[in-house]
Amino acid sequence: MKVVLAYSGGLDTSTILVLLREEYGAEVVTVTVDVGQEEELEGVEERAYELGASKHYLIDAKDEFARNYLFPAVKANALYEGKYPLGTALARPLIASKLAEVVLKEGADAVAHGCTGKGNDQVRFDITLRALLGDDVKIIAPVREYNLTRAKSMEILARHGYSVPSIHKKYSVDENLWSRSVEGGVLDDPMAEPPEEVFQWTKPPSEAPDEPLYLEIGFEEGVPKTLDGVDMDPVEIVKTLNSLVGSHGYGRIDYIESRVVGLKSREVYEAPAALTLIEAHKELERMVLTPGELRLKWMLDAMWSDLVYQGLWIDPLKSHIDKAIDSINKYVTGTVRVKVYKGGLSIVGRESPYSLYSEKLIDYDKGWYPDPKEAEGFIKLYSQHQLTALKTRRKNT
Repeated sequence: MKVVLAYSGGLDTSTILVLLREEYGAEVVTVTVDVGQEEELEGVEERAYELGASKHYLIDAKDEFARNYLFPAVKANALYEGKYPLGTALARPLIASKLAEVVLKEGADAVAHGCTGKGNDQVRFDITLRALLGDDVKIIAPVREYNLTRAKSMEILARHGYSVPSIHKKYSVDENLWSRSVEGGVLDDPMAEPPEEVFQWTKPPSEAPDEPLYLEIGFEEGVPKTLDGVDMDPVEIVKTLNSLVGSHGYGRIDYIESRVVGLKSREVYEAPAALTLIEAHKELERMVLTPGELRLKWMLDAMWSDLVYQGLWIDPLKSHIDKAIDSINKYVTGTVRVKVYKGGLSIVGRESPYSLYSEKLIDYDKGWYPDPKEAEGFIKLYSQHQLTALKTRRKNT
């Protein structure tokens, strides 16, 4: 049997590689998809071959990830439960699609991943893989099937001379361009403040520079295009913002999350670029969209975020929502100025050729004023439903 394994090089997938060879007698082809995890890629191919992989694929998907997954998330203001920018959730369907490509290329009998039975990723991988490969290719999830604990995994790897980076012994870490998530250890106590050792992308606000950071982000039809007037490709914009904004202490998230599988979990994330771009994009929408468009967009954004979080990237409903979001973003073009200071971010300027804001109309000293009778007539008509209801109900109470 030939199995294609989603391989990160960490504890779980390294253990799986060994188990697939020992327990299944399988030939294992490993696939690592580069979505911006950087340090996790160091030595990953060497570890795969050391543990018995017959072939290893390293696929650079950073640009595709940014263009086709992250920037659509910006257009959708994607924050699950208003907090989580979906970093891991966005990466999973892309990784699954690359696994499916290798399965077909290699003529493999099965595909394997390292998801647990308690997590969301098993849902995201399984649904996407079934959509792309059908039921003829078996999905193997050894961590779920063997109920592997981290202690068991380290014991298995120790017998094969493999050591795990110390951070992975204390915490479960997932990293890509969009976010860095940390779970486990002391973080399992929801009352425990995260120790500074769990953060790598963001400085403690108390240690951030004393001078604020000002940035101007340019958008075209909802898509980030420039930073301080300089055209940048998607990956460059995200990386630059992660570095600059994170160095000023902004981008930390600590909240109780509702998982797909029916559990509440304590999640700690770092996402400086994601939070910055989404906040800037939301502000530009406020400037160019009508009140009705804004309210519709808020509903679509929440639905889009829920679908992606729940592993339903392939849901036909999402494709309909995508079309609506693209249509609304047609006029979300302009520049937003942000200020980052000591762990906080504020919007301090915005402009757009499609702006619905008019200084000529709004200025209280010299702006337009309605005729007094027009104002009074508007108020009477506007409140007629409510006043009629009050009178009727008081009379019949």
